[in-house]
Amino acid sequence: MAWFGRGKGTEPEPVEELELASAGDQLVDDGESLRPIVKGLGPEEKARIESALEALQAEGVDVDDLDSLSKGLDAAYTAWAGADEASRPDHAAIVERYAIGIGTHLDHATDLDWQVVTDVFGTDLSLTEGFKGSFVVVPHNLVAGRWMRGETGWIPAVVGHIVRRRTRTLR
Repeated sequence: MAWFGRGKGTEPEPVEELELASAGDQLVDDGESLRPIVKGLGPEEKARIESALEALQAEGVDVDDLDSLSKGLDAAYTAWAGADEASRPDHAAIVERYAIGIGTHLDHATDLDWQVVTDVFGTDLSLTEGFKGSFVVVPHNLVAGRWMRGETGWIPAVVGHIVRRRTRTLR
């Protein structure tokens, strides 16, 4: 019994070829845009931010100090990674706290502001320049990706780089 046939006597299904100019049109539905949609914070997002900041303050983390944020996240990760699975705290809650801490640092130190941004990847609590959405930082992605890889000590370099590039101008 043959597992794989050579398809003798059958023609491959035709593949629709798109011209280069229209190929990208297949990525989104009609009427959808690749441009982010930016909205101000609602009561739910404001409550999320306030709750996370209160939790970080209770942990002794100063969100205006990148070293403090880094030490706090590194300690939380080390404790989480060292605990047996049954007693580990919810890693999503830790990521949420520190993502909001980083976002608040960027909100204070740069020209970026907290917004709700919807793009082709979904809707996120993000920082962007006003309502333009041409430069978007999703702090949860910064933290979650590095959490999954077990990275520590990255906050001063990564967040510091964004701060140096996006210095807040006087309003």
